[in-house]
Formats: sequence, structure tokens, C-alpha cells
Amino acid sequence: MNKLILTTAALALSAGISFAETVRMGTEGAYPPYNFINDAGEVDGFERKLGDELCARAKLTCEWVVNDWDSIIPNLVSGNYDTIIAGMSITAERDEVIDFTQNYTQPDASAYMALSADVNLSGAVIAAQTNTIQSGFIAASDATLVEFSTPEETISAVRNGEADAVLADLNYLAPIADADADLVLLAQTELIGGGIGLGVRESDGALRAKFDAAIASMKADGTLNALITEWEVGELF
Repeated sequence: MNKLILTTAALALSAGISFAETVRMGTEGAYPPYNFINDAGEVDGFERKLGDELCARAKLTCEWVVNDWDSIIPNLVSGNYDTIIAGMSITAERDEVIDFTQNYTQPDASAYMALSADVNLSGAVIAAQTNTIQSGFIAASDATLVEFSTPEETISAVRNGEADAVLADLNYLAPIADADADLVLLAQTELIGGGIGLGVRESDGALRAKFDAAIASMKADGTLNALITEWEVGELF
């Protein structure tokens, strides 16, 4: 009988350990201030701080995995990591393939950056990163879309004349324009998408629920707004 009790207790303990599992957080590491690689070679930025706090509240251990943007959804689905936390806007198209938590940022403005404030966007050649809400927006417009794998390449396309302008998140472009006198933000902005959330596999409903609860608690106690203010990533909740 004692042996049976001990075995049952061991199984219960084992189940508890597996429930407090390590969760692999997939990010791009190339889209400041949301996520980037710092001088120590580590993932940093708003989403690193947010993800670590969410894992702590959900009693999960975070492990950070860097993945190129253009394969970030397929590699989530195939099991290379357990979440996407990479500045990914919630859209109906993406929601057909993966699930999202509630948003942890409000819908953020997308902005155009060019070499001149006089660029006529109608019929222009506009650069955007592949598989982003901005590339989809341009593809549906009267402009010509040129896509690139990384955000840095979209900026280079404007600098070298491959594109008349780039469309990306305002919070990404603003510091770049501030640091480079040759680049200017245009007055026109676009509001696309439904805010940013964590992506999870459709089969991982329990994990999504844990992160949803953690996000809700950060909204309720003001911690999320404090991070948004610190990293200047959009409107407050």
C-alpha cells in the first residue's frame, strides 16, 4: 500500500513538473524596439521583457529561440518552438493557420519613410517585409510592392533607389529617420491589423489560456502600460 501511495505521489509530482514546462518563445530578433539582439548576443527589447514577465506569471520557464520572419509561422506549426512573440499583428488570414492570445499592444500606425517628403505614393514602388500586414496592404493598393526578407533590407531598398518608400510600423521607422538625415517620415500613415498578440498552435489551447490570463493580469495592474511607455511601442490600454 505504501509503495502504491509513493508511486501515485511520484506521478503527481512528475505531472506538476511537466505542467511547469519550458516554453520556447520564437522571435525574429531584428525588429526594434519590439525585439532585437543586444551587444551580448541575447534577445532584448519590449517583447523580451514582456515574454519573461508573462512566463513568470504563468509559472512557465521561457527559452528564447530566434527565427527568420519569413518562416516564423511554419516553424511554429512544425514544433520548432511553442509561441510566436515577434511584433506579429493579429489578422484573419493568420488566424486561419494559428491561434492568437488577446492583443498586448493596441493597433499601431504604419508609416512611410522615403528620401524625400515629396514622394507621390500613388503608383509608387513601396518596399515592405515579406508576410507582413504592410506587404498585404501595399499589394491591395495601386502601388507596386517589392518584398524583402528582413526589415533592414527594406530600408536599404529606399536608400539605394530600389523603392520610392518603405511601409512599416511607425515605432520601428521613427528612430531610423531620427538617426539618418537623408530619410524622412511622410505625413501619411495607415492603421492596419488588430494589435499584436502571441501566436500559438491551434492545438495548444491550454497554453494560450495561460498566456491570456497573464496578459489580462498585466493589463489590470498597469504593468503592461508601464512597459509600453518604457519602450514607446504604441497607445496605452
